[in-house]
Amino acid sequence: MSGSPPDRCKIPRAFWLAVEHVGVPPAALLRQARLPATLHLNGQGLVTTSQFFAIWRALEELTGDPGLGIKLVESADTSVHPPSSLAAFYAKDFRDGLSRIARFKRLCTPEQLHFTEEGGECTVVFAWIYATEPEPSIAVDVDFATLVELGRRGTGQRLTPVRVELQRPDPKSDAHRAYFGCPIRYSAGRNSLVLKSTDLDRPFPGHNPELLELLTPALASALGEIQARSSIREQVKIVLKRSLASGRPELSDVAFEMGMSERTLQRRITDEGATFRELLVEARQELGRQLLSDPSAEIDEVACLLGYQDTSSFYRAFRDWEGVTPSRWRELNVEHFGQRMMSDISIH
Repeated sequence: MSGSPPDRCKIPRAFWLAVEHVGVPPAALLRQARLPATLHLNGQGLVTTSQFFAIWRALEELTGDPGLGIKLVESADTSVHPPSSLAAFYAKDFRDGLSRIARFKRLCTPEQLHFTEEGGECTVVFAWIYATEPEPSIAVDVDFATLVELGRRGTGQRLTPVRVELQRPDPKSDAHRAYFGCPIRYSAGRNSLVLKSTDLDRPFPGHNPELLELLTPALASALGEIQARSSIREQVKIVLKRSLASGRPELSDVAFEMGMSERTLQRRITDEGATFRELLVEARQELGRQLLSDPSAEIDEVACLLGYQDTSSFYRAFRDWEGVTPSRWRELNVEHFGQRMMSDISIH
């Protein structure tokens, strides 16, 4: 069992089965997402975070159903889940199951689960490590419903969260209230699922320690391969790219988001022979090239997303990096970039 490259999402067979179950042909979905229409035929197909988000958005466009993400999770057959998810259903209790989902999530998608427990409540937040755009609403629903479904199927009881907070406006649908059975807060500051701490300690009658003893070492080994390929240098640049539009991020901001002290982060960057300023420049350059490679993106929009207050400052900086203006770079490179993006879709 081997892990996927850092920015790669494995789309499990369970996803395509669930999509077919709700009446969406996988080939039509992939065409809508502008991806190869045969991608679903190969179990080892890999896509980037951006491409995975495109699939979710295509599903939203084809159906227009605000409750579709929940339906996909409800109709999913546990037996066809990938090993990284299947292990959670044989955990000791709900808390153990959530911990296993969080630990091995990277084996399927480059996501992180953050848990904070206080005052009898456990708040769960998902973060896509390589995302440069907001997570589609349907993907948020799938993430949250997957955790609730784990608790319900694992305990055999209809557990209900304390509340669900969603950044989107109210879709004027009862789908979320009906499924989660708790208050739903729309137009919230972030997407979060709040569970009862007491529910986390509810046992799973189907606990299978023997199976977990077989699965866990293999999953841990695959996870280690992914982590070994993800240097602190790359992790810092990912955080910087997400933060550039809001201004010039500081070392303390990045350290906070990565869950470590400023001193520890500084030491680890130095250990890899870099400086924070160098990584900031690299992040700007890499994101700038990526954004310019989209022909529909306006130059002034790219400058804003890179944290420049005016377009002329961006032009001067970009000319220093590449020796040409952003417009000329786009003329020379956009066709090549498009061809490379298609070759990046791995179908073995």
